[in-house]
Amino acid sequence: MSDTTTAEQVLIEGLQQLAIRVDTQPLMRYLFLLDKWNHAYNLTAVRRIDAMVTKHLLDSLAILPWVTGSRVLDVGSGAGLPGIPLALAMPDVQFILLDSNGKKIRFMQEVKRVLKISNVEIQQARVENYHPETSFDTVITRAFSELTPMLSWTKHLLGQDGKWLAMKGRYPDTELAAIKLPYQVKTYSVPGIDGERCCVIIDNFI
Repeated sequence: MSDTTTAEQVLIEGLQQLAIRVDTQPLMRYLFLLDKWNHAYNLTAVRRIDAMVTKHLLDSLAILPWVTGSRVLDVGSGAGLPGIPLALAMPDVQFILLDSNGKKIRFMQEVKRVLKISNVEIQQARVENYHPETSFDTVITRAFSELTPMLSWTKHLLGQDGKWLAMKGRYPDTELAAIKLPYQVKTYSVPGIDGERCCVIIDNFI
């Protein structure tokens, strides 16, 4: 069995466990591009395709139930995670992928071109310098920063009654104690990954 076949089977089984229905072919094409570019540009420390399925695709898609609204911002998207997998799973939602790193921006632009993803817009900027005309319903961060600076850097981007989704590993007790906004923490497991995962959902109530 080839590495590609194994990886796709891991993806299919993982999506079934997460109860998510999405076409696997665009997701696998995205991973092939990531693997190809990774050899030259070191976009991710994960090297094996099957490990990319679990640590990148399934981990990104696991927060799908909490993504709301029609405009979503992925802050510090890097190689397009979690924004690209979520955009492929939610074609009616507009995703803006924000990063300041030029090589990562070029990679995401290539993914958008090759996969013809119409609901993705890619922006190169530091988050504190990014001032779009329209605010967002959901702002997502993954391995970005602690909660307090994340809220400070992104508060101008979230619309009233919008939500922040901060993807974390273990339950961030210390970080949560420092924030003043209402929040809830959803714990979840990712097929094929040991260890804690949680999504901190913070409400932008004014």
